[in-house]
Amino acid sequence: MTTDPRYLYPLSENAPEHAVSASGMPLERLTLEEVLSGRVAAADIRISAETLKVQANIARSAGRDRLAANFERGAELVAVPQDVILETYEMLRPGRVTDPAVLSARAEMLRRDYGANAIAALIDEAVAVYTRRGLFRRRY
Repeated sequence: MTTDPRYLYPLSENAPEHAVSASGMPLERLTLEEVLSGRVAAADIRISAETLKVQANIARSAGRDRLAANFERGAELVAVPQDVILETYEMLRPGRVTDPAVLSARAEMLRRDYGANAIAALIDEAVAVYTRRGLFRRRY
């Protein structure tokens, strides 16, 4: 097998050892039969950070840097609890937060507690844009 990441796509066919769930379950075990038997739980169907990083490498090698950055941010979010993700999403909606310090604190928490540096940088960028565009005001 070549080491050029472009030739790994699709992972399920060309590099199934990289197509594992967050729990470490290989893709070939994620079947309807396994789910119905109870041998596959909800945690077993979440994508792993490692798989997302491989996808990022594939995208970047194909010249799709923006897609690669999205996969890398997704890889960071695997470790973040869903309630924190949803709360952060709600905070990022214009007009939901009136104080930029609240979003800056969220970015710092994601950096500190989850190592989500790219996500935190995205939030920091949002703070700058929202400030410039006057979006830190109550809209609803």
